[in-house]
Amino acid sequence: MATVSHWSQYLALRSLSAVVHCFNAEENMRTVGAAGSIYHRLNRKHRERAQTNLKRCFPTLADSDIERISENSIRNMFQLFGVDSLAMPRLLHRENWAERVSMGSMRKVVSLLVSEEPAIFITGHVGNWEVLGYLMSLLGFEMTALARPLDNPLINTWLLDLRQAHGMRVMTKFGATPEIDALIARGERLGFIADQNAGEKGMFVPFFGRLASSYKSIGLLAMRHEVPVVAGYARRVPDRFEYELISPDIIRPEEWVDQPDPLFYITARFNRALEEMVRMAPEQYLWVHRRWKSRPRWERLGKPMPSRVIAKLETLPWMTTELLNQIQMNSKIDTQELQKG
Repeated sequence: MATVSHWSQYLALRSLSAVVHCFNAEENMRTVGAAGSIYHRLNRKHRERAQTNLKRCFPTLADSDIERISENSIRNMFQLFGVDSLAMPRLLHRENWAERVSMGSMRKVVSLLVSEEPAIFITGHVGNWEVLGYLMSLLGFEMTALARPLDNPLINTWLLDLRQAHGMRVMTKFGATPEIDALIARGERLGFIADQNAGEKGMFVPFFGRLASSYKSIGLLAMRHEVPVVAGYARRVPDRFEYELISPDIIRPEEWVDQPDPLFYITARFNRALEEMVRMAPEQYLWVHRRWKSRPRWERLGKPMPSRVIAKLETLPWMTTELLNQIQMNSKIDTQELQKG
């Protein structure tokens, strides 16, 4: 049941939406981006979290670059939630999509879409993670996105209607495995935001040289149905409602079948693709996101990385001695920080 607080939040957001529709997209982007810059200066907690994550991922960056990237990250977040999500059905439609979106390296995915082969599409909290599934559905390719429902039921219902305006379906039940299996069996595509922290029971794989907890469900679905995993994102043209679609990797069944641990391989490889996306546009990543919040059991117990984990990391075809040393060093740092409490 909606509370008074829910109604006040909902009415405030609807009012913002009405204002957004009174101006063109570029004016809204600049205004909302400026609000993001102000928020970045005033919100010490989120600013410090973003900058801490950036320093761990890019230890050689100058402080001025860390400051610039963290500010632009917040600007992008404000633009996505304050303009993109509210105005997408009005700004992006069948008649003008080619003016707003460049297919870029996503062209190699078109043949897969046209073939009506089922596939799993993954993206991260980088660029505009809402536009990919929306555009696919807009062009007539059936897409179902899996998302966590918002805490405010009024806003959740309204935004769901906006997302589904051109045929994209949004499922908010992560446990609905039979329904998901049926969708893939019908040849439909599933979309996941794949850089969510999966908790202490997730699969820990490298992300920026540091182990991060990832959900096993993407790899398990891909293996069970033998469907490819397509990694991609929509990179924003700064301060504009324009995007370039980029796909750094497609993971096909024949590539994991002979791996010693196919599930670990798939999960590690799509995280590698996510990292590549972020490196292309670090200022468009959600650095306030607590990607590395959960830690593996040995770190929580204050113990060194087990030899079995090191051996598993060594099976990854792209693993180098330098990267493995970085992962082990970061694990020691995380272990020490956990022991400090």
